[in-house]
Amino acid sequence: MAGSPQELPLHVRVEDFAVRDDELLVGGRSLTDIVGLAGKTPAYVYSRELIDRRIRRLRAALPAAVHLHYAMKANPMPAVVQHISPRVDGLDVASAGELRVAIAAGADPERVSFAGPGKTVDDLTSAVAAGIVVNVESETELHRLVAIGSARGVRPRVAIRVNPDFELKASGMKMAGGPKQFGIDAERVPGVLRQLGSLDVDFQGFHVFSGSQNLRADAIIEAQTKSVALVTALSRDAPCPPRFVNIGGGFGIPYFPGEQPLDLAPIGTHLHGLVQIAARDLPGATLVVELGRYLVGEAGIYIARIIDRKVSRGRVFLVTDGGLHHHLAASGNFGQVLRKNYPVLIGNRVTGESREVATVVGPLCTPLDLLADNMEMARAEIGDLIVVFQSGAYGLTASPLAFLSHPPPAELLL
Repeated sequence: MAGSPQELPLHVRVEDFAVRDDELLVGGRSLTDIVGLAGKTPAYVYSRELIDRRIRRLRAALPAAVHLHYAMKANPMPAVVQHISPRVDGLDVASAGELRVAIAAGADPERVSFAGPGKTVDDLTSAVAAGIVVNVESETELHRLVAIGSARGVRPRVAIRVNPDFELKASGMKMAGGPKQFGIDAERVPGVLRQLGSLDVDFQGFHVFSGSQNLRADAIIEAQTKSVALVTALSRDAPCPPRFVNIGGGFGIPYFPGEQPLDLAPIGTHLHGLVQIAARDLPGATLVVELGRYLVGEAGIYIARIIDRKVSRGRVFLVTDGGLHHHLAASGNFGQVLRKNYPVLIGNRVTGESREVATVVGPLCTPLDLLADNMEMARAEIGDLIVVFQSGAYGLTASPLAFLSHPPPAELLL
């Protein structure tokens, strides 16, 4: 029936997006209208509704006592940050630039923390001036903060980022265990904590972030358990009881065929028990879960227009006006060992009158500029719209925008 919603084809099982008259809808708007609103292609489009739905789902699964923070590095678009900030309990920034976005979005500095292994003196000065918590990642950084605070006549708010002796198993990116640039090695932390009592700083708590992009609930549960146990032991040397313990995130989203969504239920059940353990062993400390990709990744798409269609020795190539310079992750050049296709379809011909196997490439002079390799999709023509799903996180700002000097894409929050 014309105008009635339909489901996405089975080969692109991306939940929550609707289709009408064979065209993708975002926020109730057709893809054609969205491109008209953006005024150009390529474009990133993010859905307020899907972000809100994800946050509500998390709130329902996690204990109310566990605070939810948004890691802005996943998507620091100002409108996205402004939308998310009042819906979560805090923001985590990874640069002074992100800090300014957070403050401009109206975030309470008391709810903002700053992580990253290479903070400059200017970064630290901005953090102290704003009154946010700095997750200290080295002894050098700690003493720089002390000097900055002394010069300004304030006590910097600090937390200790710990590099534990364990990792988040099966994570897409391991950020702890063994030698790492992140945090202070766990065995060195007691000595640092004993120094804090003689330094003019305001100790707030701990940050333990062991990995990201994990689809195994059992691995996340194990890392959370070990993180709380480690912090409990370390707290014996702290100058005062910690006010919070950020146990990181790691919650992943499915990108590729065969991957299943993360099961929140066992994580939520486990956290209810962990809250009780923390209340006993770390009285007064709030447990914090820090999530970025999980909040926004599935709420965003990337749109590019087909500008040429060509057949080379029997293989169909759809050449678009977008590519790896806008979406490095989808090209397979942002951490993939073996390249796999993101979910991709023809957004204005979701099912299409006929189908084919095609390769979608961008306009750049490199064979790495690849958005879909030998993928089955509706037969497309010049002017049609390619859609790359799972594009709400680590898209625009994680890409080499200046490569070959093409214009940047538009961004919309609908």
